[in-house]
Amino acid sequence: MSLISKFKKYGLVKCAIDAGGSIHPLIIPADQTNGTGLMNPSIYIDGDKILCNIRHVNYTLYHSERKQFQHRWGPLQYIHPENDIKLRTWNYIAELNEDLTIKTLNKVDTSKLDVEPLWEFIGLEDARLFRWNDTLYHCGVRRDTTTNGQGRMELSELEISSSSAKEVKRTRIPAPKLNDTYCEKNWMPVLDQPFTYVKWCNPTEVVKYDPVNNTTTTIHLDESKYIQGVPDFRGSSQVVPYGDYYIALIHEVNLFKSPAGEKDGTYHHRFLVWDKSWNLIKYTDTFSFMKADIEFCCGATFYKGNLLLSFGFQDNAAFIIKMPESLLIDFLKE
Repeated sequence: MSLISKFKKYGLVKCAIDAGGSIHPLIIPADQTNGTGLMNPSIYIDGDKILCNIRHVNYTLYHSERKQFQHRWGPLQYIHPENDIKLRTWNYIAELNEDLTIKTLNKVDTSKLDVEPLWEFIGLEDARLFRWNDTLYHCGVRRDTTTNGQGRMELSELEISSSSAKEVKRTRIPAPKLNDTYCEKNWMPVLDQPFTYVKWCNPTEVVKYDPVNNTTTTIHLDESKYIQGVPDFRGSSQVVPYGDYYIALIHEVNLFKSPAGEKDGTYHHRFLVWDKSWNLIKYTDTFSFMKADIEFCCGATFYKGNLLLSFGFQDNAAFIIKMPESLLIDFLKE
């Protein structure tokens, strides 16, 4: 059986474990989270430290896998506290031990920059963690600054220690050109090119933010290289240098209605490889992590012969998968 066939049948996690890898849950004590969902962590190697941003939300997602036990209001439901139906996000910065257990954990203190939210989705969602020009950032989408939920990527400067994590600066990044789009999200930071993101992947669009003039410019886009017959390639992990190439994990989402007309969706993933001129030279077939419909990855990094991928499972659990680099190389060769 080919590797992609195994990935499709069993999921990436089982294939990685069978190849000598491992999976590691990221657990924040329930007395800090009130027991609601952990999701979409972002791992990053910061010098000699393994850092991870963990997203915490105020809801529990219920999704009926294989549609066997559907809720009376549909197969996909967000279960909120009775006194708070808004979607709220908080972020925690963890330093991990060598075995990928949590060594230190601090909730990001955003109080210096917070203002009264204007919309129902509150906080910085799906933040990718990275460092540019010696400054540690996490960058995700924020949708609470306008009354209609317009989303923009926000670049948050962090100061961390073993006992604290503070957001000290917040920048809302405009979209290229007219800045009139409704929601910009899932831009993937290019780790070795400050203020540069892969905004879109089919065709590849690379943008650069100018913090002096507060403008964003498209620096690469070749629409002639659009790949026909595939869903949208949307951002997930950071864009990681890999020899003479760049590599990232992206996601595809299929949102649809159940037979009863209720909201449902599935997520799948691919590895993408570009050369240093942003020519897309490889994209794998799709796969899932653990065969669930709702999964999402916000982090990728190479560490001591392994690829570490951080992902959320059904908005309720956060994991890191340690995948031998040799397995990735074999997968990319198919």
